[in-house]
Amino acid sequence: MPYLAAFAPSHWRVLHVDEAVEPVDLEASADLVGMTFHTPSALHAYSLAARFRQRGIPVAMGGPHVTLLPEEAQSHADVIFVGEAESTWPRFLADFESGNHRARYSSDPPTLDEAPRSRQELFHRRDHTSGVLFATRGCAHRCDFCTIAVMYQSRVRKRPVGAVAQEYASFRGKVVILWDDNIAGDMKYAKALFRALAPHRKWWSSQASVQAADDDEFLELAARSGCKQLFIGLESISQASVNEVSKAFNRVDEYARAIERIHSHGISVQAGIVFGFDNDPETIFEETLNFLEATGVQNATFNILTPFPGTRLYERLEAEGRILTRDWSKYNGRADVVFHPRHMTPEALLAGYQYANRRFYSWSSAFKRLIRSPVQLSWTLPLNLAYTLALRYCQ
Repeated sequence: MPYLAAFAPSHWRVLHVDEAVEPVDLEASADLVGMTFHTPSALHAYSLAARFRQRGIPVAMGGPHVTLLPEEAQSHADVIFVGEAESTWPRFLADFESGNHRARYSSDPPTLDEAPRSRQELFHRRDHTSGVLFATRGCAHRCDFCTIAVMYQSRVRKRPVGAVAQEYASFRGKVVILWDDNIAGDMKYAKALFRALAPHRKWWSSQASVQAADDDEFLELAARSGCKQLFIGLESISQASVNEVSKAFNRVDEYARAIERIHSHGISVQAGIVFGFDNDPETIFEETLNFLEATGVQNATFNILTPFPGTRLYERLEAEGRILTRDWSKYNGRADVVFHPRHMTPEALLAGYQYANRRFYSWSSAFKRLIRSPVQLSWTLPLNLAYTLALRYCQ
């Protein structure tokens, strides 16, 4: 939202509320309310929208869930945005001011050549990061469970390297997140970007495909430019499981070598792991944890396989009669199972996911993993402590 706020005319006053930091003031005075949200927040967003609309305040909605299910969202808003909003949001603001806006704005994936900087004063989170920006958007792959392929139509767009470097330098703090879907999606671009970031002497992290580990120059330039961590979507340590969701380009037998190569450049690995694929047996949880500990993976994000509406996974499971609920609040990937797994019960899948989190972020596992880590503990230890404390707080 701070990014979209940059498109607002200078005479507009913009108030940004991040519900992770503060509650929404339902009595706030406004001419327009804009919302963006993903699927598990949809019902909550609809409830908020209803409260504002009852007061006669028009509501605009966009983001992942709206793009996936526009007909549903349309009934809860005065105007919706399908797809990315670089071209449609400024057009709508002008239409709204003239009193002649449409009910729906749709767009093809835009170029990012003229993308503005986010309005940094509208960021409210106070965590270990000092800035968030993006250099590229989208992914060329089309994995069955992934909403990115649906939202961005499997296209990758890039901002000008110089513009990204200038925004990166503008953050006052030391740690910056590059919120890219795959920073390694265009190797030539990524290497040029890293060369441009290096003089600013900040630390950064981003997401990359595991294939990035095959390119020593990519890793060397990333490390030299300040990369301290890469989120790598391993998804599963079962080749059959990644094959079933059209991610066969991930070669499980090369994972350990890839992690070792990333570590050798002083970059930590945050593994993205999903449980619940049709080829997952109940032993998958312990086998996965054994692998992550043996390879010294510094951090991991575990998720329960979730068939988001609009994805090929959802269409397949729905055709097979395996969807358990359409209560979107349960499509959170962490607290609920919303489909019938093939080789275990929904209860067993949830229990296995919980076991993985407890074990991985236990003190003994953290010691076992970090003691063999070549990466600075000043980066990896605080993240492990944060996850450990968050898990204990949520229990």
